[in-house]
Amino acid sequence: MSDHDHDHTHEPRAADSHDHGHGGHSHAHGDNDGHSRGHGHDGQEHGGSRWSRLRHGVVHVVTPHSHEAGDKVDSAMESSAEGMRTLWISLSVLGVTTVLQALVVALSGSVALLGDTIHNGADALTAVPLGIAFILGRRAATRRFTYGFGRAEDLAGIAILLTITASSALAAYTAMDRLLNPREISHLSAVAAAAVVGFVGNEWVARYRIRTGRKIGSAALVADGLHARTDGFTSLAVLLGAGGAALGWQLADPIVGLLITVAILLVLKNAAKEVFRRLMDAVDPALVDTAETALRTVPGVKKVGEVRMRWIGHQLRAEATIVIDGSLSLFSAHQVAVDAEHALLHAVPRLTAALIHPDPTRTGEEDPHAALAHHQAA
Repeated sequence: MSDHDHDHTHEPRAADSHDHGHGGHSHAHGDNDGHSRGHGHDGQEHGGSRWSRLRHGVVHVVTPHSHEAGDKVDSAMESSAEGMRTLWISLSVLGVTTVLQALVVALSGSVALLGDTIHNGADALTAVPLGIAFILGRRAATRRFTYGFGRAEDLAGIAILLTITASSALAAYTAMDRLLNPREISHLSAVAAAAVVGFVGNEWVARYRIRTGRKIGSAALVADGLHARTDGFTSLAVLLGAGGAALGWQLADPIVGLLITVAILLVLKNAAKEVFRRLMDAVDPALVDTAETALRTVPGVKKVGEVRMRWIGHQLRAEATIVIDGSLSLFSAHQVAVDAEHALLHAVPRLTAALIHPDPTRTGEEDPHAALAHHQAA
């Protein structure tokens, strides 16, 4: 079947319960499969405006259509490019904000503003590991890294958590030092103005990062956006501290510094939860429901078995078992598997590959997986 229109490789069945994985089918659509390149299956394409959906439907009918590896690499590169653009713009905005606040810290001696400045600077620096991760994610898969380098984003998420932890420790230390060694702060109007600048800058960056992160499916970028949002609210706390100092309460500034530390720890908890879920291959259960629903609508699929998904960077991969008529010819059974993969690629946003394993309906008492029984976990 090497001359067949579809170039299908048969890979180990990672999705089933057998550790050795026999008989799975992976469908990689090549240049000759009658589908054109450049047609993505992501949330943006299918979840956009009415005009974009209409345009997609027309193009799908009149133009050949592809899910080949080259298209998936292009889609990943486009997403990574968008992520990089978001990072560089946020880095610039936070960099300017941090510099302005640092000047006011040097002028006023406000420890609350110092904590906010440290956090803003740390937030800007998190663009570095994320940028490295996006660049690595563009590299093609190799014989050693067969799934590519998308997991670098998850490692970047860990680096971000460490950065947040370090910034919280430094903010706590400076606040405690000022509590034990009180000192008046000056230029309160400048401190208040710097606090407002910090809030506006961080909130803008937070919205931008979260929006892009959800669009391209990057948990690390969303976590970074949540971090920036908390920074914005801590900037408002600095404003309250400046108000308390203006009323003569000398301890208002270091107390606000401690409150900022608590806020940093809260965002650390939320970001850690998000990164941990990604490292543990967690996905939104609604995505699994969507995949199962899509598979059930495929002609020839009698039953949907196990469905598994995992994020690799900001791209999804799926593995599924379907039950088909055991009397079908090999060619017909294979076509059902191809149709099942195609349905998944359309139904699940950010899905770039699906490994489909067809099981035949039983015609008697024989078990089609009898040879694998001794490999199953006890």
